[in-house]
Amino acid sequence: MIKIKTPEEIELMRESALIVSKTLGMLAAEVKPGVTTLQLDALAETFIRDHGAIPGFLGLYDFPNTLCMSPNEQVVHGIPNDTPLVEGDIISIDCGALKNEFYGDHAYTFAVGEIAPETKKLLDVTRASLYVGIKEFKIGNRVGDVGYAIQKFTEEHGYGVVRELVGHGLGRKMHEDPEMPNYGKRGRGKKFVEGMVVAIEPMTNMGTHRINQLKDGWTILTADRKPSAHFEHDVAIVNGKPELLSTFKYVHEALGIITNEEDEFRAVNN
Repeated sequence: MIKIKTPEEIELMRESALIVSKTLGMLAAEVKPGVTTLQLDALAETFIRDHGAIPGFLGLYDFPNTLCMSPNEQVVHGIPNDTPLVEGDIISIDCGALKNEFYGDHAYTFAVGEIAPETKKLLDVTRASLYVGIKEFKIGNRVGDVGYAIQKFTEEHGYGVVRELVGHGLGRKMHEDPEMPNYGKRGRGKKFVEGMVVAIEPMTNMGTHRINQLKDGWTILTADRKPSAHFEHDVAIVNGKPELLSTFKYVHEALGIITNEEDEFRAVNN
């Protein structure tokens, strides 16, 4: 059952989402060769708690950490460890926060130092596909319209779109209805209505869309062990249109990236 949010609840969700956004922005300056994902995880937990929230992933479904940290061929749900990152790695950081009884949840894939041009293209295309999908999250459209748009865009670049893992509704629970696949057919699935809030999160592989899971019960890898990228935003339907609750503004400020990709999805007063 889809849980529609009131304008007041959407504003509370924006607070939670922005804590995650600021956490990712803080981490952007710390992602570098030699740092371990456990070190980054500890920084994130402290930051979230210092901002009056609770880490959203820690203990959720018995997950052991604050962040899902997935380098290179890991797609999602990687567990932080003490292996240092090295030049040329990429690392997907997925973060959640709970404040005022509502969750925020979004993700960014970072380059560690200089990365190969083909890997940078994977990151750029995956991030662009996120906004392609967000544009379709509006009154009158359906779940399949978002999935179709993301799939068409990424497959035109020769990449594989993960099927088994999907975006989701968001609210008082981390995972609510509807599921939001990154593939699909136009006009299929549940219809979007005012007040819906979802996490849209393309997961794009450089090679095959197929995946495997490690014996730890969490970590998902590409079946061919080629790199994977993951970007995620929290989005609400406000006045019939998609409005971002999260932002990559803090990440991009830390990394010196100038872009207007979020402008059309921002609230008028933000």
